Amino acid sequence: MIFLELVLQNFGPYSGRQVINLDPRNEDNPRPILLLGGMNGGGKTTLMDAIRLALYGQRAQCSTRGNLSYSDFLNQCVNSKATPSEKTRIELLFEHIEDDQPVKYRIVRTWEKNPKDGKDALGILGDDDTWPVDYLTSIWDDYIENLLPLGISNLFLFDGEQVKELAEQETPPPIVVEAIRGLLGLELADKLAVDLDVLINRKRKEMADTKDLAYIEDIEKRLLQQQEDYQVTEQELANLKNQVESLETIQREALDKFVSEGGKIAAERSQLEDKQKEKTAALEAIRQSLCELAAEILPLALIPNLLSQVQTQGASEFRNQQVQLARDVLIERDKRLLEWLNQLTIAADQVDKIQAFLAEDVDSLYASSLQSEAPWLLADEESLSQLDNVRYHLKSACNTAKQHLVSLRNLEEEIITLERQVQTAAEPEAYKKLRDAVEDSQKEVIQAKSKYETTRQKLAALTDTIEITKKELNDYTDKSIKHQNREHIITSASKVQETLKIFREKLTLRKLNKLEEEVKNCFLYLLHKSDLVFRIAIDTKTFALSLFDFDGKPVPKHRLSAGEKQLLAIAFLWGLAKVSGLRLPVAIDTPLGRLDSSHRQNLVEKYFPAASHQVILLSTDTEIGKKEVETLRKNEAIAREYLLKYDSSTRQTTVMENQYFW
Repeated sequence: MIFLELVLQNFGPYSGRQVINLDPRNEDNPRPILLLGGMNGGGKTTLMDAIRLALYGQRAQCSTRGNLSYSDFLNQCVNSKATPSEKTRIELLFEHIEDDQPVKYRIVRTWEKNPKDGKDALGILGDDDTWPVDYLTSIWDDYIENLLPLGISNLFLFDGEQVKELAEQETPPPIVVEAIRGLLGLELADKLAVDLDVLINRKRKEMADTKDLAYIEDIEKRLLQQQEDYQVTEQELANLKNQVESLETIQREALDKFVSEGGKIAAERSQLEDKQKEKTAALEAIRQSLCELAAEILPLALIPNLLSQVQTQGASEFRNQQVQLARDVLIERDKRLLEWLNQLTIAADQVDKIQAFLAEDVDSLYASSLQSEAPWLLADEESLSQLDNVRYHLKSACNTAKQHLVSLRNLEEEIITLERQVQTAAEPEAYKKLRDAVEDSQKEVIQAKSKYETTRQKLAALTDTIEITKKELNDYTDKSIKHQNREHIITSASKVQETLKIFREKLTLRKLNKLEEEVKNCFLYLLHKSDLVFRIAIDTKTFALSLFDFDGKPVPKHRLSAGEKQLLAIAFLWGLAKVSGLRLPVAIDTPLGRLDSSHRQNLVEKYFPAASHQVILLSTDTEIGKKEVETLRKNEAIAREYLLKYDSSTRQTTVMENQYFW
């Protein structure tokens, strides 16, 4: 089977008539994947619902239907922009093999707002789309059951929420259990068992006398009433489950609102105020330190150039003073030297030359250090030393002041942040409302869960009561009715029931053994840890998965990461689809969920191209992103790409062909 075309007309957010070509076949290079990208709320799930609705009509398990009647659901699906005279229409063209020949059928469902009789109009068109196949229209439910049974359709048409639910629960959810039972053929065995019960009861009535018949009818009435009560209670339990889930959602929203609107901050208000006081005190201490610095040496930092000039001038004058003292000392020494030379027997002209040299040398030394201007600072050595100390302490005070200013700015920012948090905290009245809303939602959840548990126990008690009544009916019949002409029918039917029970058990074991192997192979194929699991076992009653390592020890499910759990769920669905032996399209809504990069890459490269001959992927830009779509394109796995472009102002979606997010 292969989907060729989907047509939507005024369906959900799809205004007007929009056609999506789903045929992945290409003469040169067949590619399995049809990639449809859209943001959340843009109409991806609506496409999946359209396929389900086209195939199954009133029996379709659409995601947005909930507890709505079929008429209300059809009304809900009508586009908000459609006029009362316009019809809503969905068409699904598909191809499959009949008598070794490919045939095409187009399923057409139309309805209008407030549909007549609460139903849609169904039409099945043949190969040329012009003549209706009337006989198929009347038997369509039976016909589609032979192609894609409703019970196992969720193995081929599933979404990320289904995978998430399957990954998180210890036992598969009811929708998957129903698919497994249909796949294993258990529904036929159960139906046969019920039919045998009807046959036995009918024969017992024929064999009973008036008194026995009246008693049997009384038991059967009780049994019928108990079964009706069971169905009512079962529906009530399902409604309560939905109610619990809704109330839990309300509780989460109330808690989120409590946190986001200041409830949490209000609860910690005293701590915030104490912290604010602490920061303010630290701020004042730093300001006081800055004031003390300003009262001492720090103002001199305003005249750094003058201080440098004074130090330079003082050093210059001090050096000149030293030179002058040295000149006087040298003159005195030269005078004594000349007196001594005159006492020696040295020629007078030689003494004159020595005297001239000494005078010239002293003058040259003095001239090199002679100031261009007269000294004006007249600072002594001690004053210059004090000036050096002042400049050193001034530099230290400047560094300290800079550190204080940085700390001051940081504290001011922290105080502003704390003030903002205190201001955004809910006032006592608002805080009380938020807290009361959380507490009320918690109470409602507890009450709903209590009702759910009470109803569940009531359902279990009804199950036991029905079994007791059935046993009473069987025991009374066995004791009171001994009619020979039909006794062999009852006896034979009872034996068939026992045989059927054994057959059902053996059939389940055989199919489950094959399923276990397929699920394990699929899981290891998708997983990058080849040594994590050696064997996977499936419980024959609950269909829960159990994992075992190479030593035969159980691998607890909680040891798996969230991504590994999702891969296990996908492997379970993939294995079920393989065991079914049906060659059917696979459609996946929001396929990648919480997978990390390595698991995501495994799924993109290994699962999507191999899941089926036709794989319809409905993804957001964060699931199959730029890297993933480039990988699929590089591997030549994508046949067609579409972008579901949603206009939030009109709340309408347009299908853009040959486009994706990148």
